[in-house]
Amino acid sequence: METILIIEDKESMAQMLKQTLEPEGYKILIAKNGEEGIKLIKENKIDLILTDLKLPDKDGIEVLKASKEDNQIRPVIIMTAYGSIESAVSAMKCGAFDFITKPFDTDYLILLIKRAIDTQKIIRENILLKEEFATQLGIPKIIGKSEKILNVAQMAQRVANTKTTVLLLGESGTGKELFARAIHNISNRRNYPFVPINCAAIPRELLESELFGHEKGSFTGAETKKLGKFELADKGTIFLDEIGDMDISIQSKLLRAIEEGEIERIGSMRPSKVDVRIIAASNKDLEKMVEEKKFREDLYYRLNVFPIKIPPLRERKEDIPLLADFFINKYCTEMKTSIK
Repeated sequence: METILIIEDKESMAQMLKQTLEPEGYKILIAKNGEEGIKLIKENKIDLILTDLKLPDKDGIEVLKASKEDNQIRPVIIMTAYGSIESAVSAMKCGAFDFITKPFDTDYLILLIKRAIDTQKIIRENILLKEEFATQLGIPKIIGKSEKILNVAQMAQRVANTKTTVLLLGESGTGKELFARAIHNISNRRNYPFVPINCAAIPRELLESELFGHEKGSFTGAETKKLGKFELADKGTIFLDEIGDMDISIQSKLLRAIEEGEIERIGSMRPSKVDVRIIAASNKDLEKMVEEKKFREDLYYRLNVFPIKIPPLRERKEDIPLLADFFINKYCTEMKTSIK
């Protein structure tokens, strides 16, 4: 049995609502003001709040905000007089499920409450499903139930606690960095840095310095010593996104970092040891690039030790509803609103 909290300072209105809703199978609690309502919210499992916008001590928007403090999924319906519709719309922007204008048709109110509670149930079920799928996948923040995404998740789990270099392959937008972070977060390196770098976004003349660092005075503008991404990622993971765009002149230094576990800053004569797990990603056909002499063959085979192909969404359409729900909930939370 769902519990509805009515917050209404007029006794006659509160009793009328109680007599209307109890025969529908709801348990009814009544509060005469906002403070009493908030107390009941904290002390009881409330499934829906029906509150007047104008209360003696607080307004309905304050009650609405207080009701969200425990992060429970609990729809709030605002009752308002005709002249206060603008305030009711403001309440919806703050996350109210809907508003109803006095005097209202009780049949419409019953339907509105049923719709709010049904929506609440769907959201709760989706949250449980996401938790279930996250358990199945074993990887936080990876959402899906399709066979293809389950296979990818299983491969990620299998390789996570090794030092094996991973190559993530897939089109732009398939979530390669998300999977790279997930592998890091379930690995024994998770308490150390995850350092991403997009090889396509940095000019060739700057990429070497970004990756391996430089010594003071090693080139014009090098006014201080700089640690590169490899040293910043020591004991953790470096994610080399769009590795296919890396200039071939830098690839030899990357190969040395993989083979010998050491890098050399620009302007330095001494190598520095680094303990870094490498995850690379590309949306290009690296094998074809090797054939065309655009990518080092020896580096390709060093990177391609454990390839994982991330499928595009069009190949796992059964995941679309889960992802849509995730993003709706995410942006509703960020914007403190709800979608009916």
